[in-house]
Amino acid sequence: MSKRNMQEDDPLDDFNAREITLDGVMKVVHVAGTGPGVIVMTEMPGISPHVARFSRWVRDAGFTVYMPSLFGRDGAVASEEEGMATLKRACVSAEFRAFAANESSPVTVWLRALARLAHQECGGPGVGAIGMCFTGNFALTMMLEPTMLAPVLSQPSLPFNDPAGLEIAPDELAEVQRRLERDNLTVMAYRFQGDRFCTAQRFAAYSKALGDRFVARVLPDTAASRETPPFFEKVVGCPHSVVTAHLIDEAGQPTIAARDEILSFFKHRLAV
Repeated sequence: MSKRNMQEDDPLDDFNAREITLDGVMKVVHVAGTGPGVIVMTEMPGISPHVARFSRWVRDAGFTVYMPSLFGRDGAVASEEEGMATLKRACVSAEFRAFAANESSPVTVWLRALARLAHQECGGPGVGAIGMCFTGNFALTMMLEPTMLAPVLSQPSLPFNDPAGLEIAPDELAEVQRRLERDNLTVMAYRFQGDRFCTAQRFAAYSKALGDRFVARVLPDTAASRETPPFFEKVVGCPHSVVTAHLIDEAGQPTIAARDEILSFFKHRLAV
């Protein structure tokens, strides 16, 4: 994959922008690649060049990527102002429960339907998914869909007002717990040590709920890139985005090791 300028808007012209209607709701989903399906859910404030780069890495590893447009301008390097506006809209949207502990965001129902569609279209043993930041926990709730086999939680940040809260309904969490045990599955999770939005308390809560089915990776803050887009520099203000904005694209870097582990996880679970 040729390197692109992460500070310029990405035209996403190597993806097929499909209008997909599921359960009566239409969303644009950017699709690329061949092989088993992997759903890449964007972080705030939208599908940035960094998120698109990660999706291309997944595509090039032998998967069909489904990258749904959930908020923001697709492909944009958002300014501080634009990013804050997108964040505020998402926080009050009926699709998301940004401040609600012990509740699942309604959009996860649509995402589970997308997982079913991806499996129908791509075949293979099942589907993988990664959520980031605002969508970080969604891959866990998506485990209610039987075709989901490989969930990755990257810096899961909701609920915003409860550092130890889990953004999933208790009955759904119990069903996910049973499924992980029954099917011998694991959940991979990543955060930076000093992340203010995805805290050590949250990972401890996941670990308490899921036991050894929750595999946590905590990266040192020194592993985070200091060259980030305006929204991350001005609004986020701490090491946060493990495989996107704060990834250092150099061999031997801990963030590259995290990326490679995620790709290997998908290959292990979704191998045909």
